[in-house]
Amino acid sequence: MHTYTAVVERCPETGLYVGFIPGFAGAHSQGETLDELHENLREVIVMLLEDGEPVLEAEFVGTQTVVV
Repeated sequence: MHTYTAVVERCPETGLYVGFIPGFAGAHSQGETLDELHENLREVIVMLLEDGEPVLEAEFVGTQTVVV
């Protein structure tokens, strides 16, 4: 079993949720709901893992708030 952290944003133009796995090339998707996005990301990851375990190019660390 593999666990990945997805970064999720909401597109203001389309209203769709967009998600990607940092450092995992090709691991991105979108959905009308968070549940749909989750399932779509899961399907993409399963498909990508068929080619073997990825070497992640980056590691999700967290978020920061920047006040300007």
